[in-house]
Amino acid sequence: MAGELSSPAAPPRATPVRGGEPRVLHPPKRRLRGWLYVLPALAVYLGFAIWPAINTVRLSLLSWDGILPATFVGIENYIKIFRDSALFEAILHSLVLIVFFSFIPIAAGLLMTALLMGKVRKGMTFFRVVFFLPQVLPLVAVGITWRWLYSDTGVINQILDVVGLGSFGRAWLGDYQLALTALGLIGTWSMSGLCMMLFLTGAQKIDPSLYEAAKLDGANTFRQFLHVTLPGVRKEITVAGVITTIAALASFDLVFVTTNGGPAGQTNVPGLLVYRLAFNEGDIGGASALAVVLTVIVMAVVGGIRYFTRDRD
Repeated sequence: MAGELSSPAAPPRATPVRGGEPRVLHPPKRRLRGWLYVLPALAVYLGFAIWPAINTVRLSLLSWDGILPATFVGIENYIKIFRDSALFEAILHSLVLIVFFSFIPIAAGLLMTALLMGKVRKGMTFFRVVFFLPQVLPLVAVGITWRWLYSDTGVINQILDVVGLGSFGRAWLGDYQLALTALGLIGTWSMSGLCMMLFLTGAQKIDPSLYEAAKLDGANTFRQFLHVTLPGVRKEITVAGVITTIAALASFDLVFVTTNGGPAGQTNVPGLLVYRLAFNEGDIGGASALAVVLTVIVMAVVGGIRYFTRDRD
């Protein structure tokens, strides 16, 4: 009786061939065809992502200047990273930049989303283009522009002069105390538009009936945003957090163009020091070890973001 009630096995999939006769593809052959489609992309990924990562780990265990024969030193390069104050401070600087590249842009993006969703209906495309424009510009061009804005005779100091606050003017990127903050604000300006675009896209997918139900329950605009919009853009917040955190930890071109690590190393970041160790000092092993440490930090922070923003349901 059980055998009669059990559903019959699904027949092999038939695919049409020339002449109208179906050709049967058995499951093993279907899986083989699927791997054949994936193989080109997999080969590129293995060749340009996985193998360089494995080779970087191997080089981090060596003492090598890129020319003479390498010498195996084990974890000595990693120990040097945490003993060298400059290298360790660079890691701390990158963690500080997360505040400016990730936390503040996400908060600003949520604020702009609330304003645009609640007030502006016509001309939404214009606001999207204006706020997203920093993402279109190359970071090198952004860095050069902001370096001019922050200079002694730049627009920022000129505005301070006009409003009677000229005494606060300075070469912002050359100030020992404020250089890292000034650099971080460039990242805030650059990333806020991206976060806003992600949140707007997610908010527009929320069922309007949820807002109507919240209104019937007496929820004001703020409570609607808190209890309807925020839960509806949880996934977009996770994506924004991951993208902006990686941008903060792996920043190189913006720092290289604006401050080059100055003044006195106050804006050094791991990406910049990896470049200096490898190409200026010829310490391939140390550069590889620092790159591995940076990768581990990125994975840990991104993993934490994904864990705390996951769907509890």
